Amino acid sequence: MSWQAYVDSSLVGSGHIDKAAIISAAGDSTWASSAGFTVSPEEMKSIVNILGATGDAVDKAHAEGVHVAGERFVVTKIEDRSIYARQGRTGIAVVKTKQAILVGHYGEGTQAGNAVQTVEALADYLIKVGY
Repeated sequence: MSWQAYVDSSLVGSGHIDKAAIISAAGDSTWASSAGFTVSPEEMKSIVNILGATGDAVDKAHAEGVHVAGERFVVTKIEDRSIYARQGRTGIAVVKTKQAILVGHYGEGTQAGNAVQTVEALADYLIKVGY
């Protein structure tokens, strides 16, 4: 399956994610994304730093939020491989695998838990198959 197919079918196709991107775990390239959902190079590096817990990146994320596709989201939780953040009634779930970082955005009508479960499930699958 192509990376774009994972975005279109597994994430957006679930009905729980309205926009998504898959970027490299190094934060240096976008492998696939929804139309108009662009994670900038600076945003990628910030996500990598937060997930790698380098320096004060986690504290800074909690204080200043995380930026994805030009929007600021308030961090609700950061775990070893995941970042969860909200902006009003929308939000993002960011999950790292061995080689990729999945970024899923959910809209107002979606339960955050369903969106998170969708992104986490794809991450678990990718890890299981070596990515």
